[in-house]
Amino acid sequence: MKPTITARLACGCRVTFREGDSVRPVTVFLDRKAETCTIAIHVAGMFLHDHRAAARPSTRFVPALQPDYEDG
Repeated sequence: MKPTITARLACGCRVTFREGDSVRPVTVFLDRKAETCTIAIHVAGMFLHDHRAAARPSTRFVPALQPDYEDG
């Protein structure tokens, strides 16, 4: 296994990047939450980012199609 890579966020928390599997090639964990961090979703030991974009529904607003629209 390759060594883990860590980084420090602007809020002071430390994240760890680890190898995943074929579905999730990279896993980002919050390794240590800083005492001064005010971000409520930062919980030590939890995932921060899930790279399985195809498995999640779209979060973008998609406008309704206009049946009478023509390219000019």
